[in-house]
Amino acid sequence: MAATGWSERMLQLVLKMNGFHSEGCLPFVVCGQRVGWVVESVAQHLAQFPAVFTCRGGTSARLELNEGLQTPQERTLAVQNLMRSLRTQKRFPCLQEWRDELYDVRSQYSDLPFLSMERAATPLLGVPRYGVHVNGYLRKGAEMFMWIGRRSKIKPSYPGMLDHLAAGGIAAGSGVWETLLKECTEEACIPEPLAASARPVGTVSYAYRQQEAVFLECQFVFDLEVPETFKPSVGDGEVQDFYLWPLDKVKDAIASEVFKPNCALVILDFLIRNGFVEPDKEKFYQTFVENLHGHL
Repeated sequence: MAATGWSERMLQLVLKMNGFHSEGCLPFVVCGQRVGWVVESVAQHLAQFPAVFTCRGGTSARLELNEGLQTPQERTLAVQNLMRSLRTQKRFPCLQEWRDELYDVRSQYSDLPFLSMERAATPLLGVPRYGVHVNGYLRKGAEMFMWIGRRSKIKPSYPGMLDHLAAGGIAAGSGVWETLLKECTEEACIPEPLAASARPVGTVSYAYRQQEAVFLECQFVFDLEVPETFKPSVGDGEVQDFYLWPLDKVKDAIASEVFKPNCALVILDFLIRNGFVEPDKEKFYQTFVENLHGHL
């Protein structure tokens, strides 16, 4: 059997990362607005704690946060305490990846948050998670290169896999630019004046399900052109090494199993935007573009 080509491997990854369907899930509603999706079995379990959650049936079946929790602080505390208890009971695997890091929960990124919740618990309620990814690149003549990081082997998720120059989730109370500068400094020791020259170029969003966990993610994407004299340094230990690769090598790598999947999608978006993947030459071009900007 012939080896699977780059286009087919990339298509498999793109569709896998955007393969969520709401069948078998209930809307998660706070203050009358849907903010996530919950697998039915999870909703039924959470409904056993009516001081926090209520599961409603009928044609408008949904999981609701108790309306008696009227402030963001009350909602945050109630959900956090319950999730800590469920973690102790080892009921849901995703809770074992507890980070002691809060993410805001809202209908749209620009809205005020209804509450904040532990990062590891967000897939349980299928609420969107937001992050920042930085494409660090440089030009040498007519050729373009990209800085690639390799994640630490002791990272709890995707250890040892290839990653961006800098990337990270947007913690509760933080903004996009604040997160950009923080991650650039902490992960790659990028001087703030250089990091601040990054250009916002849009978002990459995707949604997928892993058993009882629903992942809805939106990454704010930045392109950072760096000088030839720049070389990143390992900062907080989340990255163990950096490599400067020509884009042809980067393109091959993102279609392999050595790359962190969401980073591969962000780099695919970079390749498309910069003409390294072209509509007349790539048979899955339209499918790629459509699935890099999924509706959350």
